[in-house]
Amino acid sequence: LISSATKSLRMETEILEKKLQDAQMKLAEKDGDKEKEIQSLKRLISELEFQLTMEKNNSESFLDKLRKEIKHKSDELEKLTQERTQLIHSLSQVQEENSLLQETVRRECEERFELTAALGRAREQVLELRRLGGSFP
Repeated sequence: LISSATKSLRMETEILEKKLQDAQMKLAEKDGDKEKEIQSLKRLISELEFQLTMEKNNSESFLDKLRKEIKHKSDELEKLTQERTQLIHSLSQVQEENSLLQETVRRECEERFELTAALGRAREQVLELRRLGGSFP
């Protein structure tokens, strides 16, 4: 009876040891699969971090270019604004000078008209004197 019970226990122990070995092998396989998946995810994370760094660098480079372009355009706008102000000032001076010249021409034309009229009257007087008195010294 003892021998039979011992034999039965040994068989049961062997079965349990085999089940334990199978379970350990499955666990080892699962651990290996998990380790492979972890390594794969680590590689993926590294690649994504690298891509993120590259995109960040590209974005910063693009932003730097945009900032430089904006600065350049702003400087150009400042220069053009100054030129415009100078041109407006020059135009104002030219218009003022033009007004003065027009006024001068108007006065000179009036003077010429008056002188022409006076000359015409003087001629008439000379002609009248010649008719009346003969000769005018």
